[in-house]
Amino acid sequence: MIICLANRRDMKSINILYVVIFLAIGILSFSFANQSGEDYADEALTSDTSTEPFDKMMSVLMHKRCVNCHPAGDIPLQGEDSHLHNFDIKRGQKDHGLAGYQCGTCHQEENNDYSGVPGAPEWAVAPKEMAWEGKTRVEIATQMMDPARNGNRSHAEILKHLTEHKLVLWAWDPGVDAEGTPREKPPVPKDEYIAAVKEWIDAGAVIPVK
Repeated sequence: MIICLANRRDMKSINILYVVIFLAIGILSFSFANQSGEDYADEALTSDTSTEPFDKMMSVLMHKRCVNCHPAGDIPLQGEDSHLHNFDIKRGQKDHGLAGYQCGTCHQEENNDYSGVPGAPEWAVAPKEMAWEGKTRVEIATQMMDPARNGNRSHAEILKHLTEHKLVLWAWDPGVDAEGTPREKPPVPKDEYIAAVKEWIDAGAVIPVK
């Protein structure tokens, strides 16, 4: 009888121990599951990880010289006030305008300072999945680095596009408008922008939480 009572006490102690262990595991699991992606981003952006390269890059990509060609709808934007493109221009099926009235009809490979029509090689509207108009810099950067929305480009290919594509670099040589007024350039010099993009991507393309 004494042995049985002892065994019962041992079993009760073991059961209590199991309950404590399960509760501890449950609390840890809940805490881990509720740690958001923003938390991970916060951890990545410690004092040793500067956001300066990202800040410089995004100040350029959110400038009107870039956003005008990344509209939310089917009509590109133009001008310093980012109004809808004149002449009822639309993106068309391949983002180069409608048949017989494509981007290259007016936009040649260089600026035409007599008419005020800007130009650069491969002038086109960005695909719909790469619309930047009305989005935050975090949303833009996230979709830009997402292979499902960036044409399945790798980091190296994104780097090449952002720093070498002539249409992108046109932003620093935008010419003049129809009145002969020089168009506004991005807020960061071209060489600084290129260096910032390279530094950001080489460091892992970490996107801040805001």
